[in-house]
Amino acid sequence: MSPYDANPLARWRAARCCIFSGYHLLRRSHSRRLLEPWAHRKMANIGDLPEDVLVELFSLVPARELICNCQLVCVLWRDVINLATVWKRKCQREGFNHEKWDKTIQDWKIFYFLCSLKKNLLKNPCAEESFQFWTLKSNEGDEWKVEDLPGEHGRDFPSPHVRKYFVTSYGQCLKVQLIDLKKEGYWDQLMDEIRPDIVVKDWYAARFDCGCRYELRVQLLSADYIVLHEFCPEPVVIEQWSDAEWREISYTFHNYKAGVRHILFEHGGKDTQYWAGWYGCRVTNSSITIEPGGHRREATSQTPARST
Repeated sequence: MSPYDANPLARWRAARCCIFSGYHLLRRSHSRRLLEPWAHRKMANIGDLPEDVLVELFSLVPARELICNCQLVCVLWRDVINLATVWKRKCQREGFNHEKWDKTIQDWKIFYFLCSLKKNLLKNPCAEESFQFWTLKSNEGDEWKVEDLPGEHGRDFPSPHVRKYFVTSYGQCLKVQLIDLKKEGYWDQLMDEIRPDIVVKDWYAARFDCGCRYELRVQLLSADYIVLHEFCPEPVVIEQWSDAEWREISYTFHNYKAGVRHILFEHGGKDTQYWAGWYGCRVTNSSITIEPGGHRREATSQTPARST
């Protein structure tokens, strides 16, 4: 028995929410022509509508309403809402149906949620808000500083929307940010059963006139902060009189252990000549995104992250 069967008022409210949300949008779109053959009827039960009409209607209703309210109305609605065609249609409407995915999607509902949730999980990655959201783990020498691009003896960043960067000094400078996946909308079951790809990217550069050292560490942590996987490449040393070009480093975690609840991102470095001031490595435009890439039948193989 549905939990709404014992509460007719709650059931009616859920149905009304779905009907009004979907129909209000449907009647404003070209899709309203699907309902025209039914318009001559004086009384029509929404359950009598053809499946393709219900699919079109439900594809216009917000996903949260479909999951939390509409699928509880009756068995018919639940079954239609769980059809892949509803979620594929929602993906198409919102521009998530990219050609490279179309033949490899296992679950269109999960694919929809992963696409709709996708964003940079690191806050203030380009120093627009000074050091807000970052914890300065090491702040030696003349300490961390924010500068405008391109900076002294530096180069413009490849993307024009990036206007600032963080710069290190002659002592070790490291900053960290901790991501709580549940707060960002990624529920436990999704992370444990689907295990979508976790993509890490960072950009770093040196000044032309001074060498520097760049470091990066990314850890996948459990609920009690036990390290489950770690990406920690060898530090990069850029010699003096380099081209000062911005370089990107990227890594994808996939097929990781169940239980990932937090992500720890840490990067920084210092200069290699111990000059007073801010001659060390420069970092900006860091990102961590959760991609639907792991949710495919033909996922490409990569070297797995180190487990601990």
